[in-house]
Amino acid sequence: MTARTLSGFSRPHISSHLKAACLLALLTALTSGSARAAQFVVEDGKATQEISETSRLYIDGDLVATMVLDEKTPQRRAVITVPDKPSYTYALCGEIVIRNAEGKTETHLVTSQGTLHDPNGHVFQAMGAENFTDFYLIDPSSPATAEHEPGRKGACTVATS
Repeated sequence: MTARTLSGFSRPHISSHLKAACLLALLTALTSGSARAAQFVVEDGKATQEISETSRLYIDGDLVATMVLDEKTPQRRAVITVPDKPSYTYALCGEIVIRNAEGKTETHLVTSQGTLHDPNGHVFQAMGAENFTDFYLIDPSSPATAEHEPGRKGACTVATS
């Protein structure tokens, strides 16, 4: 391979210098914060009345975790990694099967949504309320980190035939 000439001068080193400059710019961008990630934990545990639970966590509309709880697996923990930004919308959806006071099983479809503020490094608990009809995330050590919009939301609507 021959080097290109410009005005009669050979410049074989320009190509390698340009590649090195591009690589340096890419590495600088990756380490300067433009490609940083936030990481947090979501924990879910089966309540004593629950027979089973399947929950799905969506962050900004993307499914990031599915947790299935039953007698063999009463707790789950998911480590979530997302692009770093100040806040995220979340939707927590699922099906909770409980044994009611009469001993019969009931299936509750739960769907809720909220906002996580600067969640990096936090540990969130998936909590049920209102007789297993409301479902939300909370960090007990930093309650303001997760905002919850109470009540059923359409964030997890599944089409049925």
